[in-house]
Parts: sequence; C-alpha cells; structure tokens
Amino acid sequence: MQGALTETSFRASNDQKRSMKIAIVKERRPHETRVAATPETVKKLKALGAEVTIEAGAGTTAAYTDQAYSEAGATIVPDAASAMAAGDIVFKIARPMSAAEGVDELAMLRQGQTLMAPLGALTNKELVQALASKGVTSFALELIPRITRAQSMDILSSQANLAGYKAVLTAANTFGRIFPQMMTPGGTLAPSKAFIMGVGVAGLQAIATARRLGAIVTATDVRPATKEQVQSLGGKFVAVEDDEFKAAETAGGYAKQMSPEYQAKQAALVAEHIKLQDIVVTTALIPGRKAPVLLTEDMVKSMKPGSVIVDMAVEQGGNCPLSEYGKIVEKYGVKIVGPANLPGELATDASALFSRNLLNFITPMVDKETKALKIDTNDEVVKGTLVTQGGQIVHPSLIQN
Repeated sequence: MQGALTETSFRASNDQKRSMKIAIVKERRPHETRVAATPETVKKLKALGAEVTIEAGAGTTAAYTDQAYSEAGATIVPDAASAMAAGDIVFKIARPMSAAEGVDELAMLRQGQTLMAPLGALTNKELVQALASKGVTSFALELIPRITRAQSMDILSSQANLAGYKAVLTAANTFGRIFPQMMTPGGTLAPSKAFIMGVGVAGLQAIATARRLGAIVTATDVRPATKEQVQSLGGKFVAVEDDEFKAAETAGGYAKQMSPEYQAKQAALVAEHIKLQDIVVTTALIPGRKAPVLLTEDMVKSMKPGSVIVDMAVEQGGNCPLSEYGKIVEKYGVKIVGPANLPGELATDASALFSRNLLNFITPMVDKETKALKIDTNDEVVKGTLVTQGGQIVHPSLIQN
C-alpha cells in the first residue's frame, strides 16, 4: 500500500496503551566515557510515553549519577543483561562488542529488538551481518543524511565539534610554548603557528579555538566552499586551487577522493608550508574508507623540533603514518598525538549532545496515539540509517557491496 508504515509494537497488555521500552547500558569499549542518555533526555523520553531502564553506573564517568536518572523517571537495574532484557529499544554510544572483544554485548541483543547506535556499518560488515542474523532492527547513526531536517540528529557533527575544540587544547598542553604573542618586561614571545588540515566541523572548531588562544592559523581542505569559512574565522587558506579543486565536493558535503596528480601538487605545497608550523591538527576522514595520508614521514622530518601533531583520524588509520592510537610518540623531535576518543575527554557535554541527537532522531518515529515506534521506510532519514530489518541487511550501500 502506498505510504504504508512498518510498525514495531511493544505490547504491555491488551487493555493498556502500548509504550516504548528503552534500555541504556554502560559503555564498555576502552577509552569510552560517554553515555547515550542523560537525566534531561530521560525526562523527555518519558514525556514521549517511553519507559527507560538504565544499567547502574552507566553515566558515572560522564558525571551523571544513578540518583539523577532515578529522579528523572528511569528504572535503575544492576547490570547490562538486566537493562537489555527490559528494553525493546537499545540506545548505545558505541557499537556493540563481540565475545572476541571481551564482553559479548551482541549476545544480549534478541530478535525483535531495535538498536540505535553508531555502528561503523560501512566498515564493520561482520557486525551488520550478525545483527541481521539475530533479527535485530538496527539504525547506524553515523549514516544520518546531511539534510536540513536532520541537523539536530547529526551525531558526527555534534561530537566532531567538541573533538576539534579538544584537539587544540591537547596540542596546547603538549606544546612547550604558548599560543598567543605575549609582551613581558623580559621581552616579547612570538605567537605560535597552527595549521589545520581538513575543514569540516572538527576543523572549523579547531581553527576557532586556536584563534581564540592567540595562534596564527592557516588551514587547508580540498573542498572549495571551505576557503570562505576559514577566512571568516580569521585563518588563511592554503590549497592548490585548480579545476579539480573546484569540483572536489560530493552532494552530501564530503570531500571527494582526489587524483594522484592533485595529491602530489597539494603535498608539495603543504610540505613547504608545514616546515614553518608549530602545531598541526589533521581531521581528514572519508566515510567507509581508510583515512587519507596528509602528513608523510618526510614532512614530519622537516618540522621544527618541539612541534606537535594531533592526528584526529588515527582511529581510521591516521592522516600521519607515524601516529599511534591512544599514544603520544616522539619522532624526529616532533610529538605526535593519536587521541583515542577526544569527545570522550569531554564526557559530560559530549553525552548531552549525543543524547539530544538520539532524542531528536527517535521523536518523529513515535506515534502520538499509541506511543509505539513506527518505522516509515520511505522517510529519508530512516532510509539513510536503517541497516538491518526482518533478518535482512536493507541499507542500499551494504546490499550493493
């Protein structure tokens, strides 16, 4: 039928109004300190007609107490298995772990449950297949389309904003000099030079933060629209602006993979520029692919002793081949930071933003009359994020591959 809705119903009894039952568990991946709901969003989920069950201690590392959750209307249970068992919908801030990863969160999921979480679906295909095999309906939140209506649901943007801010603070803490120019009775200290590679949400926040700290900021990106954005924040734009550069952005707003010829020209320009920099922050990611190499070993060798690199793409292979996940290493006199989870270092705010994104994501799916979840597979946001349903992998990008 045209315009038909696929309804996932949660039946408490035949004579009671149906309601959503949402479960929140403590995140167990290394370096993960965030939580997928806050007392604020619990209240709003309750207002939607949901019942919320939270594992004890789920919000502790983000400074949200069990008491605060309880006062907001959530039910606190002692462990993850109890929380999962109570929920027909599971919110997570990191993809479920398998037995091979230490804690078998996948085993706690059951047929008919709905999972809403970042899944890394384009690269974690074994996980997607496992969810389909278990009969779990899953939404990959990292695939939320970049459309105006979905901006308030965009977890990548909200977390990247905080990550860009924290990356510059991390660089400042690691660097042996100050960022701003400082005039003292003992003489004047020159301002530091910061170079931001990749001008997405994280890069723009990194530029703004470095500028606020007083650094001289330059930035580069292959997308022509970013030049004006960099300049509006007081930075100087650095790029080879040829014909390929002018067409280097996808309809979704992401950077395209550039040709080897363009990469060589851009690398030569950057190689000269980077010799003069004190701080380099790299942010470049391509969805579903290994992070592109922006900083070669030779470039690192050319940098001044004491310089700092923060590789924000280290989890996806890194923009610098010398960076190491979760470590600070020193190579050729340059300190290279490979942060494991920058948003997680700002766990309270990161959780607040993520949980609001999730709330905004689920709210349009809640039927106002029945308080049940309705999944409209013709909706653009649903179509962009729905990965598994009815025991099948249903996302077009995964079916084609």
